[in-house]
Amino acid sequence: MDAHAKDPGRAATGPRPVLMIPLRRCGSHALRLRLNFSPDFYSPYPLHIVDFMPLAELYGDLGDDNTYFQMIVDVVGLQAASMVKWADVVFDPVAVFDAVKDEPRSVHRIVWELLLQAGARHNARIVMDKSLDSVHYADELIGLFGDMLFLNVVRDPRAQISSMNRAVIHDFDTLLNALTWVKAHEAAKDLSARHPARVLTIRYEDFLANQEAVLRNICRFFGIEFLPAMLDIAQSREAQQISGLSALWESNCYAPIAANADKFKQALSMEEIEIIETLTREYMDRYGYERMTRAKAKITPGIVIAARERSEALKQKAWADLAQNNFRDYALRRMRADYIQMLRARLTAAAAARPAKDKDSMYIDVASAAVYDSAERARL
Repeated sequence: MDAHAKDPGRAATGPRPVLMIPLRRCGSHALRLRLNFSPDFYSPYPLHIVDFMPLAELYGDLGDDNTYFQMIVDVVGLQAASMVKWADVVFDPVAVFDAVKDEPRSVHRIVWELLLQAGARHNARIVMDKSLDSVHYADELIGLFGDMLFLNVVRDPRAQISSMNRAVIHDFDTLLNALTWVKAHEAAKDLSARHPARVLTIRYEDFLANQEAVLRNICRFFGIEFLPAMLDIAQSREAQQISGLSALWESNCYAPIAANADKFKQALSMEEIEIIETLTREYMDRYGYERMTRAKAKITPGIVIAARERSEALKQKAWADLAQNNFRDYALRRMRADYIQMLRARLTAAAAARPAKDKDSMYIDVASAAVYDSAERARL
């Protein structure tokens, strides 16, 4: 068993937490679904709490029990509004509050209480959150859970950004998505440098070339047994379920195709490829991706502003197209977005009504008084 195997003394305290990082559209579902064949491993569809983070500062003093309980109720509601439900799990906000009320208070502690309770009900020793964007909150997570591990999944930025460009959850512009990619990988690199023993980095392309070798490596890192069943994704009920819910997931019920690693060459122009290679060249060199251009694209603030304007128009069109082409996908995503908007309206009104002295307490962690500046990371 690997050195990261859970200490036997942790049996009474529940499963060990793992966060997959750093950015969606990296092949994360393919890995999660296969690892879920292990009875010792549990990883449900992620909450993507990054979308909730701009609201956290609006709650006020989390040291107040009523305020913290309201946040718990709202996070439980977010879980209920998720596109993919967690099998055989229903949460009682009162029980969640009682479990976490005497620990450092934050939205992350609430999220992980849901995950760990669900994992315990499934008798898991490892619980993984696939909310990759939470890499930006890694320091707090380590503060909350001293044994947390991180699975850093790297994908060729050209392929990943090409995939992001087609996803309603991201921007509809190569430049903007490349900037997001760099920011995420900067956070992952910093985390790996400061906590090398906590982070396992794998390349998605290596998984495409040899699933078994990569899965065995991950299992060793987690301290769980590799199972041959992990190689037969067609037997995954969840893979079959989610592949029919969204075009973003339709390939998840099939074996990966190595040739797809180069599909970006048909989807991106050479100008777009050079933009990506210009911004990500450090990481392409770091992870062994060969460049196709001189990587000297000119990028100015004005170009970024214009890209944001184009992307917003394309995003509105994408939502309209989604409603026409896959109404189930649209309705499920819209329900979650509407729920977050409802919370925003309620919290904004409540914050405006609070006395001025209370508005200074944007977000309080009773252990460290950490203040979050997270609005720029939202992806509603």
